[in-house]
Amino acid sequence: MSYSSLNEALIDLEKHGHLIRIKEEVDPYLEMASIHLRVHEAGGPALLFENVKGSPFKAASNLFGTIERSRFLFRDSLSTLETLTTWKNNPIAALKKPFHVIKNFPHLIQAFPLKSSNAPVMYGTTQISQLPQIVHWPQDGGAFITLPQVYSEDIDQPGVKNSNLGMYRIQLSGNNYLANQEIGLHYQLHRGIGVHQSKSEKKKVPLKISIFVGGPPAHTFSAVMPLPEGMSELLFAGVLGKRRFRYSYDQNNNFISNEADFVITGEVMPGLLKPEGPFGDHLGYYSLTHPFPVMRVQQVYYRKDAIWPFTVVGRPPQEDTSFGNLIHDITGNALAGVIPGLHDVHAVDAAGVHPLLLAIGSERYTPYLAERKPQEILTIANHILGYGQMSLAKYLFIAAKEDDKDLSIRNTEAFLIHMFERVDWSRDLHFQTNTSIDTLDYSGVSLNSGSKVVIAAAGERIRKLCTKVQELHLPESFNNIRFIMPGVLCLEASEFKNYDHTKIEIDKLCNTLQDQCTDGIALIVVCDNSDFCTQSFSNFLWITFTRSNPSHDIYGVDSFTSFKHWGCRGPLLIDARKKPFHAPDLIKDSAVEKRVDVLFSKGHSLYGVG
Repeated sequence: MSYSSLNEALIDLEKHGHLIRIKEEVDPYLEMASIHLRVHEAGGPALLFENVKGSPFKAASNLFGTIERSRFLFRDSLSTLETLTTWKNNPIAALKKPFHVIKNFPHLIQAFPLKSSNAPVMYGTTQISQLPQIVHWPQDGGAFITLPQVYSEDIDQPGVKNSNLGMYRIQLSGNNYLANQEIGLHYQLHRGIGVHQSKSEKKKVPLKISIFVGGPPAHTFSAVMPLPEGMSELLFAGVLGKRRFRYSYDQNNNFISNEADFVITGEVMPGLLKPEGPFGDHLGYYSLTHPFPVMRVQQVYYRKDAIWPFTVVGRPPQEDTSFGNLIHDITGNALAGVIPGLHDVHAVDAAGVHPLLLAIGSERYTPYLAERKPQEILTIANHILGYGQMSLAKYLFIAAKEDDKDLSIRNTEAFLIHMFERVDWSRDLHFQTNTSIDTLDYSGVSLNSGSKVVIAAAGERIRKLCTKVQELHLPESFNNIRFIMPGVLCLEASEFKNYDHTKIEIDKLCNTLQDQCTDGIALIVVCDNSDFCTQSFSNFLWITFTRSNPSHDIYGVDSFTSFKHWGCRGPLLIDARKKPFHAPDLIKDSAVEKRVDVLFSKGHSLYGVG
C-alpha cells in the first residue's frame, strides 16, 4: 500500500482487524513494554496507546509483530521489490532477462527521493522530555527510541546520494545527559553512520544528524534493511512504499523527512563521548554502560496528531524476528549469489541471532578422495565469517549439500542432528581465538573480544545418536543429567568460579566419561539448571550459544593437541554456565506485571488478547 503517514497505515490495520486501541492511561515506565511483550507473545494485533502518561502524544507498537502483518503492510510492492533486489544482487541474471528488468524499471524511476516544501512534520516543535519516555526493562539506563531512522550524510560528498539511513538505538534520558539538550547514540564504527562520523572526527567538525520516528512503515523498514553497497535506503523506501521519500532541509540545513511523525535534529560533536546504557538487548541480556557518541539536540519537530512507534527488544523471538523473516522473503538467499559454493545461511533467532549461524555449502572439487571430508566448505566458512553482520557469529555449523540435498537450515533441530551424526570432533573443529565479537555479547573476557569456532561436517554418518538419557557415572560436582535432543545431553554443575577451577573440574568429568560408553553422545552441555535448559529447544539454544565463548568454554572427552590443532575423540562439552562477568538476564518486574493484568481483564481494552 502507498501510505503517506503512519496514521494511514494504522487506520488500514484497524479496518482489517489488525489493531486494538488502548484507551486507558498507561505508564511508559515498564507498563507499555510489558503490554507489548504479552500481546506479541500471544501473536496478537498491533497496539495504539491513546493515553500515554506524561506525554501529549499517542504511541503504537507491534506493527510488524507477525510476518503476516508485515506482508499485509507491503502487500502491493513485495513482488516488485523482490525482482529489483535480485537484479541489484545479481546483475548477470538481469542481463539474461533484460525485458523483465525493464518492465519493472519504471517503479525504480518513480521511487527516487523527492525534495518538497510540503513538510507535515514541521507542524510544531516540542522537547525531548515531552516524547513518550518508554523504559522497557527494570535496569535500563533511561528511555530509549527503539524504532529510529537515523540519517547522516558524507561530509566530503553531502546530499542524499551519499547518505545513510540506519536503525541505531537512541537513549533519550538518564545517565548524565543534559535534559532536553543531549541524547546518546549507540552504533559501531564500521556501520554507515560510523564511517561518516570517522570522517568528521578527522576534520574535527560536527556531524549533522537527523533522527526520524514514525512516518510510512516503509521508512522504518528501510532503516533496518541490509542493502547492497551503493543502494540507497531512501530509494528502497520509495520502492517498498510505492511512494517517493519526501524530504526538505530546515533553516539550519538539517535534513527533514517530511512525512515522519517526529524529527530530532542535532550534531554529534567531535570527541564527545558519554556513558550509554544499560539496555535490555536482543541476546536476552542487558548491554552494559559504555561510552558512545553524544548528539546535541537542536530541534524536535512533530506533525499534527503525531504517533510515536516503538518496539521492545529482548530475548528472541521478538518483533524484530518478523523484520528478519520479511528481509528473507525480499532478498531470498542473496548471500549465496555473493559467496561461491554457498547454498544457504541462517542466523538462528532463538540463539540470540548473532551467536549461532547454520550454513550449507558444496564439496565439489575433491571427488578423488577415498574418504569425503570438509574441504571447500571450510573456505566457504571463512568467507561467511568475513561478510557483514555474519562476522559477529561465534558458532558456525556448516554442512555439505551433497550429503542430503533436502537438508534445510530453517529446521534447526534437524540440521543439528545431521551435523552431530557426521561431525568428527578430532578433525572438524576450527577455532579463531583473540578475535572480535559482537559488542552486545559479554561471553568473552573483555568487551568486543572473544573467539569463534567453525564446525564443519561432510561425509557419511559416523555415529548413531542416543535418543534418551544415558546412564552415566558423574563426579560429585555434576548432577541432574537430562536429554535435550538426539545426541545431546545436559547436566548441572556447581557455580562457576573461575577458569582455573573450571579446567580442573571439567578435566575430572572428561576423565570419568572416558572410561564409560558415550558412543551415541555428540554433545554435552554443562549448565546451571538442567530442568530449565531442557524445558524447550529454544532454551537449549539460548543458553548454550549465548553463555559460552568457544576458546574458553569448549572441552572434550579424550582431547588432544596435535601441533596447533585441538580436537577430541569422545563427546564435545560446552560450559554454558553463567560467568561472573556476564551481563544480567532480562527479568520482568512482577509488580508491573500485576498492574498490567487489569488491562487484560473483562471490561478493559485488552480483554481476550494474550
